[in-house]
Amino acid sequence: QAQLEESGGRLVQAGDSLTLTCTGSRRTFTYAMGWFRQAPGKEREFVAAISVVLGDTYYSDSVKGRFTVSRDNAKSTLYLRMNNLKTEDTAVYYCARNRGPAATMSEEDFVAWGQGTQVTVSS
Repeated sequence: QAQLEESGGRLVQAGDSLTLTCTGSRRTFTYAMGWFRQAPGKEREFVAAISVVLGDTYYSDSVKGRFTVSRDNAKSTLYLRMNNLKTEDTAVYYCARNRGPAATMSEEDFVAWGQGTQVTVSS
């Protein structure tokens, strides 16, 4: 069972930047990884994904151009750099491991999840 742990979430102001970090086992980082988020009263939604080796990335339309997903396989660490944060980015952010090496956006492709880290963006 993959164990993923997110960190870096906190209260920030609109327009600020923040980087989330997700760590896991070395084996976990032989798969594609992704970030999802869940806002209060809403369903969990896809944010970003990255493949294992080539670093192919995908983003939701709502974060494209503002968020950057990256990974350091040697450190078994996944990152989400978030720039120009908006109040609508407020959510619990989860990192997740994909079932395979290729980046995908479907939640059903992700088989292991962290506990989440809270990001709150104030106006």
